[in-house]
Amino acid sequence: QVQLIESGGGLVQAGGSLRLACAAPGRTFSNYFMGWFRQAPGKEREFVAAISWSGSNTYYSNSIKGRFTIARDNAKNTMYLQMNSLKPEDTALYYCAASRRGGVYAQDSAYDYWGQGTQVTVSS
Repeated sequence: QVQLIESGGGLVQAGGSLRLACAAPGRTFSNYFMGWFRQAPGKEREFVAAISWSGSNTYYSNSIKGRFTIARDNAKNTMYLQMNSLKPEDTALYYCAASRRGGVYAQDSAYDYWGQGTQVTVSS
């Protein structure tokens, strides 16, 4: 079992920035393809971004492309999501997820482990 711990969420005004982190203590982090998803109230969980095992490849949803940046530090067993130019529609519970085999990175079924989520609220 892989424990994923998200942090960095909070309340920010529109146009502001936040950096989320996802830690996987005690694991060989580089063994996992990683992703960020989010779920707003009353909506289905949606893909945000993903990053390959070494970090050499990144993938983004169209809704956040150019504003969010995903990164990972395998030495620190941590993944990040830098979120800039935040909008009220970015308000959601943000989850990190880990996949052993990769696959269709935008589908949550490709991921084996999930964190508990960190809340991001963007006020207008």
